[in-house]
Amino acid sequence: MSDRPAVPPILRMSGIGKSFGATQALDGVDLELGRGEVHALIGENGAGKSTMMKILSGAIVPDAGRMEIDGRPYAPSGPGDGLRGGVSMIYQELNLAPHLSVAENIMLGRETARSGWLDRPAIRRQVREVLELVRHPEISPDVPVGRLSVGAKQLVEIARALLNKSRILVMDEPTSSLTQEDSQRLFEIIRGLRGQDVGVIYISHFLEEVQSVADSYTVLRDGRSVGSGAMAGTSLDDLIQLMVGRKFTQLFPRVEHACGGPVLTLDRLKGRRMAAPVSLDLAKGEILGLAGLIGSGRTETLRALFGLDEVEGGAVVVSGAELAGRRPWARIGRGLGLLSEDRQGEGLALNLSVADNMTLSRLAPFRRRGLLRPARQRRSVAGLIDRLKIKAKGPGQPVGALSGGNQQKVALGRLLHQEASVLLLDEPTRGIDVVSKSQIYEWIGGLAREGKAILFVSSYLPELLGICDRIAVFHRGNLVESRPAAAWDAAGLMAAATVGRAPRGTPVEQRNAE
Repeated sequence: MSDRPAVPPILRMSGIGKSFGATQALDGVDLELGRGEVHALIGENGAGKSTMMKILSGAIVPDAGRMEIDGRPYAPSGPGDGLRGGVSMIYQELNLAPHLSVAENIMLGRETARSGWLDRPAIRRQVREVLELVRHPEISPDVPVGRLSVGAKQLVEIARALLNKSRILVMDEPTSSLTQEDSQRLFEIIRGLRGQDVGVIYISHFLEEVQSVADSYTVLRDGRSVGSGAMAGTSLDDLIQLMVGRKFTQLFPRVEHACGGPVLTLDRLKGRRMAAPVSLDLAKGEILGLAGLIGSGRTETLRALFGLDEVEGGAVVVSGAELAGRRPWARIGRGLGLLSEDRQGEGLALNLSVADNMTLSRLAPFRRRGLLRPARQRRSVAGLIDRLKIKAKGPGQPVGALSGGNQQKVALGRLLHQEASVLLLDEPTRGIDVVSKSQIYEWIGGLAREGKAILFVSSYLPELLGICDRIAVFHRGNLVESRPAAAWDAAGLMAAATVGRAPRGTPVEQRNAE
């Protein structure tokens, strides 16, 4: 028997409580993190995960409980204090300065100086090294972050956290905007951090990846810890049942629907940010998935189609008539609705209410003699809040006060209110818990059954395969292949996205050949 004293966990959080007015966000939550351990923090949107991590970082002061790092009391007075204490955060909503360069964002607050002057060669060397670590040296240190895609911004955020060489690294939905390939690279980085005794708290709604990357878990529900333990031997069904308090059987509910004639045609559409023209057709009642790597052209196509980016050539035909106006309001008038991948930067006005965010694109139902009728607006929005199961105090609550997943539902609710006939959905389930995802899949299927046409961009291949009628793949700006969803599998999609062509034959044909 060893006489050596037991080594305390790198982090211990005990009895953490926090209220916001009458809302109890956390109620006596415990969490322990060992050296070199990856601990998954799991729960539905609004369960208290982000509040817990903001307390750890020093951004929020708890009402109750205590924290220890390496057995010593830890009570940060602010995020800077948390950073000095060895805690680095990668937030779900990216926390970057868009007007600064990639290098300036990565080094912000950690600049290398010599004789009172910035040591720019040393700074560039450090930035290059950390971009090599995330295996994306092609991201220029000099480009303003505001020009990058959401996925590339996510990689800059990860690089910044890795540069700090912290003892405790919190990753809140780090793969929500990453492709499968970049996600695998991130998991390799995490495995390397394990060997350096870094503790990682990993928050994700992708439960399959949580199972593969985490050693242990804690599940929160309604601000309380409802289960914890070793990840080995814990099934997806076990985790989901802890999250929702009941059995949950259908991850990808299929709503029967029929596809009709063409309702949208892109004829060599070329936007300013697109590498090549794109041609495709979308039928009434069809769910067409768009797969591809970050920067492959999926988002750029949707932005040009909706008029957010300047159109340089080609035509857009809706219901047999070519669109004349090239600005978003003209597109909305012709029945197009866009859900942006950049929820907080483009998709929502965070300081405005839930009601305003849901209805600003279509105020006509609430006008009378030129005046807005707020009571009618609130009643309509209250119905959408109930229909989409949004956790909000009411239509008047600022949308910035909602959890990320509920913000996403508000953005989706605007398209419902807008009565769009062609929905352009860019990563619609980003940052959404497994139950809410299932609700959104069912909602999308229901819209298809009503005859709506849906373009669905996603980096999460299982959902494309699970709910789409057809999947088209982008590679280096070109739409390289389109097939019925049943003729694809995950390996074929990845092959087409990475090398520009899929293996010959459908998955069914390949199996028969074997």
